[in-house]
Amino acid sequence: MSMELRTITSEDFAAVGELIYDSTNAWYVASGRPPIFTGPKESTQLFCRVYDQIDSGNCILAVSESGELAGSCFYHPRSTHVSLGIMNVHPNFFGQGIARKLLKHITDLADEQQLPVRLVSSAVNLDSFSLYNRAGFVPRMVFQDMLIDIPETGIDDPSVSQAGVREATAVDAANMAKLELELAGIERENDLRYFINNDSGIWHVTVSEDAAGQLNGFLVSVYDPGSNMIGPGVAKDEETLIQLLLAEINQQRGRQPVCVMPAEATQAVNKMYHWGAKNCELHFAQVRGAWKEPRGLIVPSFMPETG
Repeated sequence: MSMELRTITSEDFAAVGELIYDSTNAWYVASGRPPIFTGPKESTQLFCRVYDQIDSGNCILAVSESGELAGSCFYHPRSTHVSLGIMNVHPNFFGQGIARKLLKHITDLADEQQLPVRLVSSAVNLDSFSLYNRAGFVPRMVFQDMLIDIPETGIDDPSVSQAGVREATAVDAANMAKLELELAGIERENDLRYFINNDSGIWHVTVSEDAAGQLNGFLVSVYDPGSNMIGPGVAKDEETLIQLLLAEINQQRGRQPVCVMPAEATQAVNKMYHWGAKNCELHFAQVRGAWKEPRGLIVPSFMPETG
């Protein structure tokens, strides 16, 4: 079937939000699991708004000859890499190569800029894994999606020091970007400034610093009907990550956020278990192109994607 690939506009937000909602839920239900999105359909327009606010136009749509929206894929060009965000194909167009066309469009853009492409994708969706694997993506890291039900009173854990932990301010953005480049090998200062500025009122950012005022890590969280997550963030060590997790958990009192935890961070994962978290899915970080082993711990996110 002939498909037009074009860039998203604000007039597409409602249709793309509905596509994200229907496509994602259809896959989970078909897999015998409950739907991910349970709020109103317009809630998933959040993806469109956030990407538009950070860097407008970074979503490719596949439109059929009859004008139907067949698929969409968000992406994010940065100086160090191109990140691939959420990709959806309408159930009516499953099996017609739409996802492959969307992916090739974005990998071609990255190849022109000689940049690697990075993503975090479900480890249980074999169709998705095969799509990326055939396109040259290599699994590099494993993450545990942990769902935590936070009491209205928050979580009190006297064993976790909060020394040096504070809310981020605008002056932290440059040092946060520098730290992420050092630990994770990626740079996205504009994203970090966007989280801290929080014009939409849905973000919170915590930093941890040592006695000399040098940053050891940061962690973001979001609360909106379209997404409730802890992440993204980075930390030099597990002690720092645990500090940041507790701080952001207590910003989400009475809610049930998901945190995508690095599986190798066993102390932090066990602390999450201690606080009542449960695993709900597994994800792989996958890279097409150059890759360097991280020098610290990474907590990714899906909206916007971390890469």
